[in-house]
Amino acid sequence: LDGMPLMDYPGPKAQIHYAQGTADFFCDTMEMFSLYLKPEQQKRITAVYAQDMGKADWNRPEGHWIDAKSAFYVLGSRRTGSMGPTLASFSREEDARAFAQRHGGKVLRFGEVTLDMVALDGGALRDERM
Repeated sequence: LDGMPLMDYPGPKAQIHYAQGTADFFCDTMEMFSLYLKPEQQKRITAVYAQDMGKADWNRPEGHWIDAKSAFYVLGSRRTGSMGPTLASFSREEDARAFAQRHGGKVLRFGEVTLDMVALDGGALRDERM
């Protein structure tokens, strides 16, 4: 979507597929959620995918695509993706919990992720010193 080569960065990637037959590919799950949750998102979405980090290599993730809406996510871990903080995605809750135990963070379902959790502004919008 933003021109970043997906294979050059660590952490989970994501995809959104639309009714008109197009798709957006994301170098990070944080970026995917940021677009998906925006109120102005008007395209009809037919599928959302993320990589299962219980199976994919964090540093060179390839394949292992899962239905993002049924996945478990770890928010706030010490592991970073291509854009910095990320949501690690897993098909199995026990894999997400084991990841959170090792790297910190909180396990969430897709529907529990909110727009304020995935802001891509680096905190600038909440910086009261500006």
